Amino acid sequence: MAENKTQQNDQSVDAYVEAVADETRRQDCRALIKLMSAATKHEPKMWGAGIVGFGSYHYKYASGHEGDSCFIGFASRKGDISIYLMCGFDGHEALFAKLGKHKMAKACLYVRRLSDIDLPILEQLLARSVTEVQRRYPAVTQP
Repeated sequence: MAENKTQQNDQSVDAYVEAVADETRRQDCRALIKLMSAATKHEPKMWGAGIVGFGSYHYKYASGHEGDSCFIGFASRKGDISIYLMCGFDGHEALFAKLGKHKMAKACLYVRRLSDIDLPILEQLLARSVTEVQRRYPAVTQP
């Protein structure tokens, strides 16, 4: 079975954030580190070359595909900040409706800047996402 490309590594989170060209975006990345550290009780780690992740768990799908992922994370991309989280918990639609200006894909929330969204709502989404990961993967969630 193929190994996942995006794996936790020892690259510097600080260097990743400092390499972000836009000062406002760098500040948003630093704010996300604080929010996600609080939500997970984990320090940030690099996943691949471009994702800052928090915590770790092992998943295995019915198809047999398995791997490791972070509870939640983010990446500063060209146009938006991608926030990786798990949806599907009760009430997630209502929280997204109150969040503010964003786009959503399966497990990826896209925001242009944190000032476009309601940070207390984002905090709730992050906390609920972590709880959902732990609920779905209780035996394989790592401390």
